[in-house]
Amino acid sequence: MKTINWGFIGCGEVTERKSGPAFNQVEGSQIVAVMSRSAEKASSYAQRHNIPKWYTDAQSLINDPDVNAIYIATPPSSHATYAIMSMKAGKPVYVEKPLAASYIDCQRVMRISNETKIPCFVAYYRRKLPYFNKVKELLDENIIGKIINVQIRFSVPPRDLDYNKTNLPWRVQRDIAGGGYFYDLAPHQIDLLQELFGPIVYASGYKANRGGLYQTEDSVSAAFSFHNGLPGSGSWCFVGHESARTDQIELIGEKGRICFSVFTYSPIILQTSQGHQEIPISNPKYVQLPLISEVVSHLQGKGTCTSDCVSATTVNWVMDKILGKI
Repeated sequence: MKTINWGFIGCGEVTERKSGPAFNQVEGSQIVAVMSRSAEKASSYAQRHNIPKWYTDAQSLINDPDVNAIYIATPPSSHATYAIMSMKAGKPVYVEKPLAASYIDCQRVMRISNETKIPCFVAYYRRKLPYFNKVKELLDENIIGKIINVQIRFSVPPRDLDYNKTNLPWRVQRDIAGGGYFYDLAPHQIDLLQELFGPIVYASGYKANRGGLYQTEDSVSAAFSFHNGLPGSGSWCFVGHESARTDQIELIGEKGRICFSVFTYSPIILQTSQGHQEIPISNPKYVQLPLISEVVSHLQGKGTCTSDCVSATTVNWVMDKILGKI
């Protein structure tokens, strides 16, 4: 492919703030069509972003001869269906995370990608951001020595929408999201850690609903280990008090520690016998731009993108093991 002509299935908030504009900023990439089940939403999005075509039916967009790649930005429950439809039509896909609402559905996507030889990429864009590249650089420099333990700690208060019993956010509806906020946010943390340390081969956990605001889990504790025996643990709370607000991954080494956030991008903390250092790192305005650029390069035959359905399926395996889904 010389020019990647994208068709968007879904045009929600994530495409406005994180991804959408980036597709037109990459050389050899452009958005030519968008789809939403709401005609008003699809037409409005197309008009605001100067996209020539809009649809209310996913199959019609996939069949459009001017579209040669598909971006899927719908809730997770439909990811597998749309990805499989696209690949069977011979069109590569870039799917929002998580790849699907379950490990089983991820396996279906991976099988079709393998059978059709059509690539399926997943939007684990944090692994390509300068902030996390700096963390990898510090590890590669062996500044804190051998890593002994990995700890995830995350806590936030409930969101205002969580109190709306009649119209709960889709992210806390299991049949749409695959779980609660854990299923929405933890994938980024797990993917990053596997990018840094290799595959997680053991995971277990305990889930609970302590706030009673919705039916899905709002508190999760987990233990896991990587292929090289490195142990890790995680604690997530989505109904915590403001005083407990935390977004941190701590890497404990034999010569020091590295602490970094995943969502707030607060300065990276490096602590060794040489002292305490805080390292601020900025990211691009559209945070998916580096990964989208790599995807386009892959489709043009100029490079390789490894943020694909294979690595993404392992993320869902870890989450489903922690939640006891498998």
